[in-house]
Amino acid sequence: QVQLVESGGGLVRAGGSLRLSCVASGRTLSMGWFRQAPGKEREFVVSNRWGGGPIVYGNSVKGRFTLFRDSAKNTMDLQMSDLKPEDSAVYYCAGNEGLIYGPGTREGEYHYWGQGTQVTVSS
Repeated sequence: QVQLVESGGGLVRAGGSLRLSCVASGRTLSMGWFRQAPGKEREFVVSNRWGGGPIVYGNSVKGRFTLFRDSAKNTMDLQMSDLKPEDSAVYYCAGNEGLIYGPGTREGEYHYWGQGTQVTVSS
């Protein structure tokens, strides 16, 4: 059983930046971030199927968010810049011990989830 713990959420003004971190208690080959705003479905943010492999970003965050991954330490950071009110959501870290063979953009591809960290962007 792998545990994922997120940190770094908070309140920021539009145009500002935040950095989220996720630490896994064990080896997670594939990792990703998702987010969920009130009343909305969980949305894909970014995935990395293996350290050093391609990083896939959701269209809504492409060019503003950057993923940093340290596979040796089982950590993953999400640098979020030029934040917008519509980025407000609970952000969840997701992981798999094994390799995800799909694109890593769907919730069902991941076995492990963190508790989430709240990001609120004020206008």
